Amino acid sequence: MLKGKGALVTGSSNGLGLAMARALAGAGCSVVLHGLEAPEAMARTVDELASACDANVAYVQADLATPAGVDTLIDAARERVKSLDVLINNAVVRHFAGIESLALDHWNNALAVNLTAAFRAIQLTLPGMRERGWGRIFNMTSVYGARAVANRVDYVTTKTALLGLTRSVAIETLNQGITCNAICPGSVLTPNIDGRIHALMDERGLDRGDAVREFLKGKQPTGELVDAAHVGDMVVFLCGPSASQITGAMMPIEGGWLAG
Repeated sequence: MLKGKGALVTGSSNGLGLAMARALAGAGCSVVLHGLEAPEAMARTVDELASACDANVAYVQADLATPAGVDTLIDAARERVKSLDVLINNAVVRHFAGIESLALDHWNNALAVNLTAAFRAIQLTLPGMRERGWGRIFNMTSVYGARAVANRVDYVTTKTALLGLTRSVAIETLNQGITCNAICPGSVLTPNIDGRIHALMDERGLDRGDAVREFLKGKQPTGELVDAAHVGDMVVFLCGPSASQITGAMMPIEGGWLAG
């Protein structure tokens, strides 16, 4: 479906970002992965994904804490794929602290990576999308972009702001063959979350099912983690012709968390 298209997924060395990249590669995209890991540490992942999906896969190491880092990433990505037709702004940092105790440099770091980097990446990729008359932009928000939680003020603030960025980009790209949507996952089964589930199992002597339900208590009413591959499936659908009129939307995949 996406044969001939090129995609960049920021923050895709593992977890949800890698799952979305895998889905795009499986749909025919050439994919550029991104992270902070050294290229040699990502060589096996790149090779395995390229082989499994019969796709062109590359990796770029870049720190998105400065606009120059974003510029470097976009320039390098353009060297590795013919065009950047799909952009997923997934890179994120988070700091756990109350408002009064959060260090100012942590606040600025979150603004830079979670928000400014997304804005700058859109700025740099949008002209090419307009020239080609086709593009798909995704900003990864969160349930915490719609609801607050204590001790995560930088994360809640930046994820909420991404919704405004999404709507603004959508309005400025109407009738240009370009859509911009926000993906809103709840708790997704990633290596990080899996590690926390196993810790619960060990600490409290729970079986996996009970540990998952305990972890999700007060969060996802289904009591089940979101499969990262299903988020990738949603992205692929939103790249397809059936989703051409979906733009400026927040697409939740969070087990009913926002319904309660």
